[in-house]
Amino acid sequence: MKIKNVILGGTLLIGLVSFAQKDELKALKKLYGKDKLKPEEVAEYKSLLTKLESLATEESDKVYTSFYKSFLPFKEILSLDPSQLQNELKRVATPVAIKELANTTKSTLDFEKKSGKKIYTDDIAEKINLIKPQLLNIAIDFGNVKKYKESAEILYSIYLLDTKVADNLYYAANYAIQAKDYESALKYFKELKDIKYTGEATQYLAKNKVTNEFETFGDKEVRDKLVALGNYTNPKEEKIPSRKGEIYRNYALILIETGKSNEAKAALAEARVENPNDTDLIIAEADVYLKMNDIAKYQSLIKEALDKNPNDHILLYNLGVTSGNNNQLAEAEKYYNQVIKIDPNYINAYLNLSDIVLRPDAKMVEEMNKLGTTAKDQKRYEALKAERQALFNKAMPILEKAYQLDPSNDIVKTNLLSVYRFLELSDKVKQLKESK
Repeated sequence: MKIKNVILGGTLLIGLVSFAQKDELKALKKLYGKDKLKPEEVAEYKSLLTKLESLATEESDKVYTSFYKSFLPFKEILSLDPSQLQNELKRVATPVAIKELANTTKSTLDFEKKSGKKIYTDDIAEKINLIKPQLLNIAIDFGNVKKYKESAEILYSIYLLDTKVADNLYYAANYAIQAKDYESALKYFKELKDIKYTGEATQYLAKNKVTNEFETFGDKEVRDKLVALGNYTNPKEEKIPSRKGEIYRNYALILIETGKSNEAKAALAEARVENPNDTDLIIAEADVYLKMNDIAKYQSLIKEALDKNPNDHILLYNLGVTSGNNNQLAEAEKYYNQVIKIDPNYINAYLNLSDIVLRPDAKMVEEMNKLGTTAKDQKRYEALKAERQALFNKAMPILEKAYQLDPSNDIVKTNLLSVYRFLELSDKVKQLKESK
């Protein structure tokens, strides 16, 4: 009999606890459903959560208790005066709070999908759409003050709240790199690879009549309506190119940075197999080999990319740089001249070309200083002097063109003065020194 009484008492106790938590969940659900809570209702909301955390035993109760808890910060700030909203949002919506919100909403959605009862599925989507712009502003604010890690964490959590918008994952990855949080950056870039994100899109722009500035619209219909109303003019579209090459390049470079060069090569090789003609991926692979100081492989890959796009002056310029650094002067000169032919205003090509032309001068001066006074040495001295004269005469029009393109460039001006002085062009030295 005593045993039976104990069992009965235990059963009764469990029943009472179960009824209590059901009542508290009902009360929380009612409070959660209000658009704005009074201060005393916020206090009640907190009190109910505290009780439920120790009482909730069933899966559904645990899921919804966590769900209500994650929304507490946002329910609390919405109870404040609108003028306080933005400051309070920044204080409450920490990376940890947003991450918790993302995790619990996902758990709730998964549970409701499994149970077949959509209690909050639609509500979650609605609330996420309401708070997402504010959370994005907070992430941007963190980035503006160089708190890149916090910005990355918030953007990643926003992505978890709405995985359809993968741009937030892309920006999270880039902020993580700026924060030197390579572990997180690697994770984010891997996710971008796994979901086959490219970032390709079309932007819809129109000029604001008031500001006379172009503004971007995410929706063509909205843009067209505003143009039709006369608020905007000059509608146009711009294509956002694929970010695939950038993603693989950054992913591989982080692997190299963390001592995983073989994994970096494997990742790029895998990407190339899937997309053998993707120029961005070829360039990404080339950049990785450059980082590893494998200049021959880098140049080979850049030439492969140029076969597909022979007028890419940036690729040609990069070949000029690596050739010059590798003391392949004739090759470097050839590439810089090709750059200038394609883009006659590319000033760095002129600067680097003049450097390549004058590169042999240092060795000539060194040899001249070692020569003696014999007839043979004097003959060699005169020959070297003539060669130097030819070098400086060859470099002069290159630097003059660079100066014409950018008279304010101090490096160009200094180098051109040196050339004029060597060639004893005193009038040109005076004129250049007097110019502003």
